[in-house]
Amino acid sequence: MITFFLALILLVAGFFTYGRLVERVFRIDDRQTPAVAHPDGVDYVPMKTWRIFLIQLLNIAGLGPIYGALSGACWGPEVYLWIVFGTILGGGVHDFLAGMMSERHDGASISEVVGLYMGKAVTFIMRVFSVILLLLIGINFSVGPAALIAVLTPETLNTSFWLAVILIYYLCATFLPIDKIIGKLYPVFGICLIIMAVGIAGSMILKSEYHMPELWESFDVVHPEGLPKWAMMFVTVACGAISGFHATQSPLMARCMTTEREGRKVFYGAMVTEGIIALIWACAGVTFYNGVGPLSEALAQYGQGSVVYTISTTLMGPVGGVLAMIGVIACPITSGDTAFRACRLTIADWFRINQSKVTYRAALSVPLLAVGAFAAVSLPFEILWRYFSWSNQTLAMMVLWTGAVFLLRFGYPPICCFMAALPATFMSAVSLTYILQAPEGFQLSTSIAYPAGILFALACLAVFLFRVYRKGPQEEVKTPL
Repeated sequence: MITFFLALILLVAGFFTYGRLVERVFRIDDRQTPAVAHPDGVDYVPMKTWRIFLIQLLNIAGLGPIYGALSGACWGPEVYLWIVFGTILGGGVHDFLAGMMSERHDGASISEVVGLYMGKAVTFIMRVFSVILLLLIGINFSVGPAALIAVLTPETLNTSFWLAVILIYYLCATFLPIDKIIGKLYPVFGICLIIMAVGIAGSMILKSEYHMPELWESFDVVHPEGLPKWAMMFVTVACGAISGFHATQSPLMARCMTTEREGRKVFYGAMVTEGIIALIWACAGVTFYNGVGPLSEALAQYGQGSVVYTISTTLMGPVGGVLAMIGVIACPITSGDTAFRACRLTIADWFRINQSKVTYRAALSVPLLAVGAFAAVSLPFEILWRYFSWSNQTLAMMVLWTGAVFLLRFGYPPICCFMAALPATFMSAVSLTYILQAPEGFQLSTSIAYPAGILFALACLAVFLFRVYRKGPQEEVKTPL
């Protein structure tokens, strides 16, 4: 229990200390935000801070901090370290920079922001990469909930039926103004996500029959399937520490902020909250099943959804069951619809298509959902999910490098840009190492994957250092894209 509370305290302290430092380095000011400068009633819609925070939390979270944390807990309490320091030093910085860089450039999609600072070739790569990643997320988070709802309803209402229902909902959420569905439903589900996490944590603490394992008790813990911590654990626990998907979602809220001073609460704060949720579920996994072996067996035999439901109903009773159903059904759906919405906006920014007109929004929304529907019924779920995790962390790497360049140009002395450059270096090593050793990658031995990943990361850092000492900081360009 000591380890859990220390980790929790560090996460909260990180928001008030390191988060504030990142805010100072970024140099927020009182310029007009895009939502104030030109509200369009569709995507640029001013909202209150608390509402934006809850929408952002649900946008970036969904099932990520639950499913990812449970899988990561199979490496034991050492996963707490990645959740805590990954969130404070990596994920919070990543999400804040992604959102605020977008806000500084008129709410532009992350692919456009990355391209602006990394060059034309990277712009094209990021556009294609972002569209594919967002489609994968939208598809993944439609098939899973549809299959689960089908189990809970009469046989005549099969997976195909519920998939069609979910995709129709996605079309509405992608097409309609952001305050009509997303702005009204997301805060409710965001509160449910927080209540569920608080209830799980409180039950573990108050019920004497559960023992929360300590960090010093688990240094010799080995993953039951023999998977190496480096870099498997850092990709498995994505949304609970750092996730490139967040960078595609932050611009949605950057278009709704009324002042830059909301940035730390909305972006860094939502990431810290997600880190806390991930910490609670990682602890719940090893505590409830009393070890990584039984947890791994339960995940393999029953699936993550059933494990979440079992933990919730056992610890919290009927209320936990209701919240668990909301978690495993509503949360992935809410991630899927914003994925399709972000995909629409990415393409619109790419081809400079005005989205204030209904016909133009429909011209993008309908084909996107048609592609999603075709892929959902044609491709195995395992194949679609297999490459999402790696793509997710690779995008985080690219966004962090962009943030480092941004801070180099507009921040304090060059040393401040290392707030982004160091986690970018780390994620560079994670990204390459993972794809070299993973079953869905090249399946190389760790003796090859480890040094290759480290050398790649050092090469990226060397290129950045060359830029730092060759060019140095420049004056900020105030005009938006």
